[in-house]
Amino acid sequence: MENSFNKLASIENLERILDNVKDGIIAHDLERRIFFFNRAAEQITGFNREELIGKDCHEALGAPFCGNKCSFCGINPVPDDCAGYSVNITTKSGETRSVEMTVVMMKDEKGNSFGVLATFKDVTDLIDLQIRAGELSSFSNIIGKTKKMIDIFQQIKNVAVYDYPVHISGDTGTGKELVASAIHNESPRAGAPFVPINCGALPAGLVESELFGHVRGAFSGAVRDKKGRFEMAEGGTIFLDEVADLTKDIQVKLLRFLQEGTIEKVGSEKNISVNARIVCATNKDLKKEVKKGTFREDLYYRLNVIPIHIPPLRERKNDIPLLVNHFLEQAANHHGNVVYEISKDAVSKMMGYSWLGNVRELENTVRFSIVKCSGNIITPEDLPGELLDNVNDLPHRGPSKKLDAETVKAALIKSGGNKAKAAKYLAVGRATLYRFLNDHPEVLPDDL
Repeated sequence: MENSFNKLASIENLERILDNVKDGIIAHDLERRIFFFNRAAEQITGFNREELIGKDCHEALGAPFCGNKCSFCGINPVPDDCAGYSVNITTKSGETRSVEMTVVMMKDEKGNSFGVLATFKDVTDLIDLQIRAGELSSFSNIIGKTKKMIDIFQQIKNVAVYDYPVHISGDTGTGKELVASAIHNESPRAGAPFVPINCGALPAGLVESELFGHVRGAFSGAVRDKKGRFEMAEGGTIFLDEVADLTKDIQVKLLRFLQEGTIEKVGSEKNISVNARIVCATNKDLKKEVKKGTFREDLYYRLNVIPIHIPPLRERKNDIPLLVNHFLEQAANHHGNVVYEISKDAVSKMMGYSWLGNVRELENTVRFSIVKCSGNIITPEDLPGELLDNVNDLPHRGPSKKLDAETVKAALIKSGGNKAKAAKYLAVGRATLYRFLNDHPEVLPDDL
């Protein structure tokens, strides 16, 4: 009996038992040296245990296995006792797989930590099925379950594995940076930096230095060499938001990077190679910017390799309750787990609103209502005034007044750019005017 027990408890049999577990298992010591890697881990990752045992997991697997969630990155890593999260890994063949991972600190009989045990389950095929079946309500931090958002989820999955430039278009506040971040997180570059840049917010005289860096003495105040955002994104993804705002000379440098993969710091004549993927975004129509002569045509075709358009919130109103609950949960976590709710009437008001500021406006509305409400339940009276005065935003029965570009432009000039006043001059609802302007952005006078 004792011999039988000892046999079952032997290391070899323990390894056989763990090799029959369907989840991947990897264990390493406090110096990240791998000492166990089961058969399921081999099947999921494509690596053989013989090529990993005894090696630093970062070096052996080519990157932090947990990506930017790795607890053992940094000078003095202090992992949690136990952690669970979703992460994308890169297999030996370069394929990206989605896994659910649980990491636990292993302790000896004295309670001292001696290593880390990670178990992980491949859920790639399950997520693909959920996307195709329309069963997901969120994906990579993006909330939505309408058909248009499910299509966006599928596009992200499709483009993430390729290293081509992506151009994201959509109205202000639709979540373009979230989509760019999701593309990065779903890609093999997930463990490397994601560097977002709002091109329209950069000071005019410092755009080139901010993007590409400078050398000491390049200009007054350049007392040392400085890395630009492109260098900071080495190995990862650089997100150029409002890319249409870049000047022509910067567009030339961006084109050179896309063609040659090199940049040149301000004040330097030396080219530097940078390995970074470009994802850009704009709320403008780049084709129209090309026709106007403000955006280079050759750069447009370089950036627009894979276009993704994010629908405005008014075209996916069934996502509004989902988004509201998400923002309420965020508020609860931020305010000491205070539970906030919203009444059906308040949600109905939100569903009938046009949301020109899109998801960002909805988030701000939820925050406003939380502050205004006297208890924990948001009612219509707690909503901002523009949602309460919402008659013109609701669909009208019967024919609506036909607008034309000349009349709308004249009304905007007369109102000094105040769209609410312009709508009154035109005798139409604000939503009608906003929809017309969204479809005809060229109508807006240049000086407004």
